[in-house]
Amino acid sequence: MPQEPEPERDGARAARRQQFTEAARAERPDLTLLCLLIGAEADPALDEAGCDAVQIELDRLAGLLPYAPAGGPGAWARNVAELLGTRCGFGGSPADYRRLESSLLHEVLRRRRGLPILLSVVWMEVARRAGAPVYGVALPGHFVVGFGDPAGSHVLADPFAGGRPLTDEDAELLVAGATGEPLSARMMTPADPLEIVLRMLNNIRAWAQARPEHSAVQLWALELSLLLPSHPARLRHERAQLLVQRGEFLAGAAELEEYARVVEAVDAAGALAIRRQAAAARAMLN
Repeated sequence: MPQEPEPERDGARAARRQQFTEAARAERPDLTLLCLLIGAEADPALDEAGCDAVQIELDRLAGLLPYAPAGGPGAWARNVAELLGTRCGFGGSPADYRRLESSLLHEVLRRRRGLPILLSVVWMEVARRAGAPVYGVALPGHFVVGFGDPAGSHVLADPFAGGRPLTDEDAELLVAGATGEPLSARMMTPADPLEIVLRMLNNIRAWAQARPEHSAVQLWALELSLLLPSHPARLRHERAQLLVQRGEFLAGAAELEEYARVVEAVDAAGALAIRRQAAAARAMLN
């Protein structure tokens, strides 16, 4: 397959990132669109037609669900589990954590395998289209979905396990296994789209960080994270350090100095240490 000329690739990436920025700042961020724009960073072959195909597939799956089933949240959870978990085979295994595709919506729809958070996105987007009262629950270490009223009658399900229903005790065990801490009410609060997107990008960064040959993936995941309206300030420091590791010493040094200016008001000693890192990065050019 012929490669796009460099200027065309750069122009397409800039347009995607502008679209990502605008989508992240919309009054009601479109989770599917944001996921697809992440996918296009990883897979430039994912074009407009490919994105449309994902939307069509989500609509198709939603059309297979019964409308307004009797039985409340439990009926919704059972119907979605039967469709996506049993009939379609969506689920996950430990091996899926080793694949970047497990964090890309279009690949998860194609392979029907993925990380808990991406499988939960499929569940939420299919169920939402069918009219279900569905939401994401960002438990530490394991994302799940809820049906019903988060503050009242609701049912939890684990898409990674094919839609296995979760009791409160099951949720407590998941949290204890991931963090050693007890389950809190805050952990059960519905996750908003931008929280979900940032967590997805964190997963991609962690995947790439463990594989130095994929530092380019870590870089674009960081850069997309920094386009979100709210993100940890430390990500700017991480990006600067990564640029230095990749041999982009001047760019990395400039980023370090800018980050030092940001933190100086609250941590003068930390800012000084960061400026020393910037000087060391510039010295690598000599």
